[in-house]
Amino acid sequence: MRVLIAEDDDRLARAVAAGLRRRGMTADVALDGGTALDKLAASSYDVVVLDRDLPGVHGDDICRALAAERSASRILMLTAARSVRDRVEGLGLGADDYLPKPFDFTELVARIQALARRPGAPAPAGLGYRDLSMDPELRIVTRAGRRLALTPKELAVLECLLNADGRPVPAEELLRRVWDEQADPFTTTVKTTIGRLRGKLGDPPVIETVRESGYRIGGP
Repeated sequence: MRVLIAEDDDRLARAVAAGLRRRGMTADVALDGGTALDKLAASSYDVVVLDRDLPGVHGDDICRALAAERSASRILMLTAARSVRDRVEGLGLGADDYLPKPFDFTELVARIQALARRPGAPAPAGLGYRDLSMDPELRIVTRAGRRLALTPKELAVLECLLNADGRPVPAEELLRRVWDEQADPFTTTVKTTIGRLRGKLGDPPVIETVRESGYRIGGP
């Protein structure tokens, strides 16, 4: 799951991003509205955590823009205001959920996961292929009934491959969805992670390399 955190409090934004990454998500940060719009134009996000009072381009205007273009990104709006009126206004602009500040991090994670499970977002309740199964929410993977110890990046790569339903996923797409925007596009980290993941998944192999197309699980 890829999340954009649009929040002008640098310390808060980076703390939230670090926490989400520990949960196996990919998190990018924008500290003002203009940067948030640039990132939204360049990348696809499953959820946008959007501070309503962003400098530059206001959070309300970002929310309106995403709603107007029928963006698939779910919007979790943050604000220091706690009144019912503020909440109604935010939801009326097109936000999918609303969370007042200060908030509990575990509640923020639960709200993000709930938004990702809504219709149209790629987060099914369970994923699997043959004797391999994955619970994306609990971050549990088993093969032939045995639980596997995977790192957050390995879990995220596996989730992307299972979600692709047999379609080859290019390394560039995996890099974009699993690693953050600071990742070097010429790095071998995807290949290295795939290699470690294959070793942990065991035999018979389930991840196939498709020449000039990427990696897949299943397929024709």
